[in-house]
Amino acid sequence: MLRILSQRADIWGEIRLVASPRSAGRKLAVRGEEVEVLALSEEAFDGVDIALFDVPDEIAERWAPVAAARGAVVVDNSGAFRMDPDVPLVVPEVNPHAVHSRPRGIVANPNCTTLSMIVALGALHAAYGLRELVVSSYQAVSGAGRAGVETLRQQMSLVAGTDLGTNPGDVRRAVGENTGPFPEPVALNVVPWAGSLREDGWSSEEMKVRDESRKILGLPKLPVAVTCVRVPVVTTHSLTVHARFQDEVTVDGAREIIATAPGVVLFDNPEAGEFPTPADVVGTDPTWVGRVRRALDDPTALELFVCGDNLRKGAALNATQIAELIAAERR
Repeated sequence: MLRILSQRADIWGEIRLVASPRSAGRKLAVRGEEVEVLALSEEAFDGVDIALFDVPDEIAERWAPVAAARGAVVVDNSGAFRMDPDVPLVVPEVNPHAVHSRPRGIVANPNCTTLSMIVALGALHAAYGLRELVVSSYQAVSGAGRAGVETLRQQMSLVAGTDLGTNPGDVRRAVGENTGPFPEPVALNVVPWAGSLREDGWSSEEMKVRDESRKILGLPKLPVAVTCVRVPVVTTHSLTVHARFQDEVTVDGAREIIATAPGVVLFDNPEAGEFPTPADVVGTDPTWVGRVRRALDDPTALELFVCGDNLRKGAALNATQIAELIAAERR
């Protein structure tokens, strides 16, 4: 977040850093200056126009209303308010108008998996009218936080140099109990689970993608089916997308829409081995799209492969873009 704020246009004036009391007094670099961290308190929000929250749900639930009550507009990166009907869920390339209606003084930032695909889908929906969505995600371990990254690194060191993958249980024996936030080893493996258990066997991560896509696109009854999979990648989520539309689609038309949509890069030439991968996309801001095909048996459906950096557009960048929309109201 601080890096992105330092890379974009300076419209902020003072930037105030607020954290838990144990971090108070530390100094962090912001836009080339050292800024001292303040302890979280009600008074810390006095005089603040926009408060960017990047905290656990329970902290956001407690303190976002406090900041709003003291005059700040809150942009919240947690899941605490995303489905609140009085809190807009905003992606600036898709529904920027929603930011202006915020009865609680709070604007929510979507989940990183949703953000990795929704900019491209929003552009296609505007042209063709989305009517059904089937998605499989291949999610980087950084989506589970620092613990996810450290777990993968530790597991990779445990399996390095061993002859694995030829007998049942090889990887599990090498890793032992070191599965971290994941239910199974993620090194040399894929784990078809992300989040916590919800009704009928769905995971919380899968429900987020469904519910958030409906809210952002303004399609409350959109049929959505999602399978979330954790893969041994540090940063950048990937997704396969099967999207059905109201109108017939063409590959050329879809490619033109994707290529000209703000915040999207078309990278699609399989003959030359060109399609997005996390290795290409990590550290970049756009949604990258490749493998654009029309469905074999349905002239209204498209198949896509999508990648997005889950720490940048998937979190900090989108929140910053929301804050910039709010700041523009005051200029």
